[in-house]
Amino acid sequence: MTCFKRPVSVLVVIYTPTLDVLLLERSRHPGLWQSVTGSCEGDESLVQTARREVGEETGIDSTRHHLRDWRITNTFELFPEWRHRYAPGVTRNAEHVFGLLLPARQAVTTAPGEHRDWTWMPWRQAAELCFSWSNRDAILMLPDKVTPGLETSAGNRI
Repeated sequence: MTCFKRPVSVLVVIYTPTLDVLLLERSRHPGLWQSVTGSCEGDESLVQTARREVGEETGIDSTRHHLRDWRITNTFELFPEWRHRYAPGVTRNAEHVFGLLLPARQAVTTAPGEHRDWTWMPWRQAAELCFSWSNRDAILMLPDKVTPGLETSAGNRI
C-alpha cells in the first residue's frame, strides 16, 4: 500500500519582539529562502505538526516559546516536482499559518538534507527574500500579530 502525503501543511514564521525573522535556505534550491514549513503526518493536529517541523528544521523547542495559530489558511498549487508525493489527482495544498515568538535571535541547527543555511533579518527584508507569496504575506502581517507584554511559557516577559 502506497502512503501519500496529506495536502495539508503548516508555515511557521519564527520572529523576535523586534520583528527579526528567521529564514532557512533550501538545500536543493540554493537562493530560495523560507520560514519553517511542512506537511501534517498521520493524524497529527496542526499544532503538533508546527511543533514537530520547528524542531526538525531548526532544533528549537517550540514548547518553551509562544506558538500561535494565526487562523490563516492559504491554498496553493503544488509544484509539479512534488505532486508524486500526493494521491493521484491532488494538485492543491492547504497551508495553515503560525507564528513562533522567541525572546531574541538564536543560533539554529538545520536539517542538512532540507536546508543549507539560515539567517535572521528584519521583517521587511525577510519578506522580500522569500520565494513564496504566502510566506511573504505572512511576514508582512507581523506588525499586526505582535502582542505587547506577552509572557513566554517560561514566565519571561517579552
